[in-house]
Amino acid sequence: MGKKIFVSYKYADNKVEKLPSKEWFESTTPRDYVDEFERKLDKEDDIYKGESDGEDLSHLSEITIEAKLRDRIYDSSVTIIFVSKGMKELGKSENQQWIPWEISYSLKEISRGGRTSQTNAVLVVVLPDENGSYDYYMYHNPECDSTTYRTDQMFPIMRDNMFNQRKPKTKECNGKIIYYGYFSYIYSVKWEYFKSDYKRYVNIAVSIFENRDNYEIKKELER
Repeated sequence: MGKKIFVSYKYADNKVEKLPSKEWFESTTPRDYVDEFERKLDKEDDIYKGESDGEDLSHLSEITIEAKLRDRIYDSSVTIIFVSKGMKELGKSENQQWIPWEISYSLKEISRGGRTSQTNAVLVVVLPDENGSYDYYMYHNPECDSTTYRTDQMFPIMRDNMFNQRKPKTKECNGKIIYYGYFSYIYSVKWEYFKSDYKRYVNIAVSIFENRDNYEIKKELER
């Protein structure tokens, strides 16, 4: 069954790996990765609800932009966050930045005109940094054959919706607790895997959503 997909990303971040399709003099931003995803989207099945390339909202007031985003998120069932190394704006609180606001709104149940939207399934797609590395967000721990997540690099609402399964499967390794299975409501995947089979990872996020009662989901932003 098709999905209505909203994509959240930091438009102006240039701390991402240059795409092969770009000329040497052209910069690459998360918007270019979103374009790549749109081209891969099965438009006969899935519907893209995010901002399209060339759709300039910058001339609009924040109130108008927020209203447009509310409409799109409300009418979506899956939110994909394209995480990039420079996505966080230093000196601004979480509730002053668009990505965490979009995550929060995606997680809430919103009532409009007699209809209430459900909490969205949420998926993080980690983009490679300018050196082609994902280590700023996640890296492999060979001693325990596990993945370590840099939760200090995340927005609080992302961090609080990871490792939030009520009864996770765990074991100890070198004095650390290792989690197994779908231990986070917000599942994370590297771009290199996502681009090859996006439906697989969207379906994982939807499966987690279908079992959302097993997670402690935080929906509000930090002030």
